[in-house]
Amino acid sequence: MRIARVRGTVVSTYKEPSLQGVKLLVVQFVDQTGEITPEYEVAADMVGAGLDEWVLVSRGSQTRHVRDCTDRPVDAAIIAIIDTVTLSNQPLYSKRDQN
Repeated sequence: MRIARVRGTVVSTYKEPSLQGVKLLVVQFVDQTGEITPEYEVAADMVGAGLDEWVLVSRGSQTRHVRDCTDRPVDAAIIAIIDTVTLSNQPLYSKRDQN
């Protein structure tokens, strides 16, 4: 799993039928210092994440174990909206501070 920030949405007028109703979001990964990396990915949103929220992304074969992803061609899924991140007893991110 990796920490990422929601940067945008992907809208598709036609897609694989099993993806109907699945919201696709563009996420940008966060490094160990809390800085945004240049790496982007599209992930299926399973938790109702919003723009600029920090999220937890499951990637690769583990994604097929996520509820509602088992029969879908999904390689990355947002599985949690992050409230806080602490590293070495130092706060790295707090959703409360972003509001």
